[in-house]
Amino acid sequence: MKSSAQTMGEEAAGPRQGTAGEVFLAFLKLGLTSFGGPIAHLGYFRDELVVRRKWIDEAGYGDLVALCQFLPGPASSQVGFSLGLLRAGPLGALAAWAAFTLPSAILLVVFALAATGLEGPAGAGLLHGLKIVAVAVVAQAVWGMAKSLTPDRQRAAIALAAVFVVTFSAGAIGQVAAIAAGALAGLALCRNGPVTGETHLSFRVSRSFGLACLAAFFGLLLALPVLASAAGLQGLSLFDAFYRSGALVFGGGHVVLPLLQSEVVGPGWMTNDTFLAGYGAAQAVPGPLFTFAAYLGAVMGPAPNGIAGAAICLVAVFLPGFLLLLGALPFWDGFRRQPAAQAAMRGANAAVVGILGAALYSPVWTSAVLAPADFALALAGFLLLAVWKAPPWIVVALLAFAAAVLNLV
Repeated sequence: MKSSAQTMGEEAAGPRQGTAGEVFLAFLKLGLTSFGGPIAHLGYFRDELVVRRKWIDEAGYGDLVALCQFLPGPASSQVGFSLGLLRAGPLGALAAWAAFTLPSAILLVVFALAATGLEGPAGAGLLHGLKIVAVAVVAQAVWGMAKSLTPDRQRAAIALAAVFVVTFSAGAIGQVAAIAAGALAGLALCRNGPVTGETHLSFRVSRSFGLACLAAFFGLLLALPVLASAAGLQGLSLFDAFYRSGALVFGGGHVVLPLLQSEVVGPGWMTNDTFLAGYGAAQAVPGPLFTFAAYLGAVMGPAPNGIAGAAICLVAVFLPGFLLLLGALPFWDGFRRQPAAQAAMRGANAAVVGILGAALYSPVWTSAVLAPADFALALAGFLLLAVWKAPPWIVVALLAFAAAVLNLV
């Protein structure tokens, strides 16, 4: 008789094949080479694992991507976790996450530890250049998401309303309210979109296991703030802040920016300049943008920080998305065929565009664009990314170098 752990990672069509080591090596290659953000990551996954390695067929991959884009959390990492689970069970899922995540996380921790040594005009210019990079990258994200997620008047109106909600509400509460309001508006205004077809992929995750994961997700979301406040431990407060941020992110890695900014800058754990410099550096590394959490954990003022802080923040920000994914797998097929659910998600995704648009102005623009030269560099970075399709790491290098030179002149 198979154990539940063995059964969990199998596809309905037949037993899984492969080992955790095979999964680790495949995703390590992707973790070292996947530049360009979550949408690009999904393209890399398809080329490597669907076309070349044939771990899953096109229809099954499409259904898996649809599920992970539906849920809060880092979509590309959730897809990778699912593919590892499908190929080699629970150990394969952990191997896929570790191999895809650790390269960029290690690079960002090294940057965090080295950034404290950046002094003088050149160092200040370099850090300011990384903040300007953040302007270009977030602007490109808003532009791209607006084209795909707000293609009509109804969803554009929902996005605009979300901007007002976030602007006049404080912190994460306003962002959650905007997403909830967007989902309700979607139920009323966005029922005319295409209906998702039949699924082609099924995981043997039992309903009881899925419910346990959902209970863990909501239990941690509710209990962590209470425990952190009662215990007064900074490590627990850190885990709570990053878990909550990871649990409330719809629409990809860039949307975590305003959530994390309110969680770490608001309490005074770091300055906004340090936050945005790390966000700019995160654009220069491959892998998921959520590894920005490792930089924040390493660089913040109160202990635990350094490597311990990076590990706490990295695990905390990814954990809720994976719990939700495992909880959703047994119920996804029936739910995704409901027109009402699809309409609500259209509205929620439109609200995400508004949230990110508000973040583009504050804190990103207001902290980085301080002079006409800053605006020119940010515009050049945006055009390089959006029009010339330059690799993000090239844009990071060019803008950081240009800002350092200008700061010396």
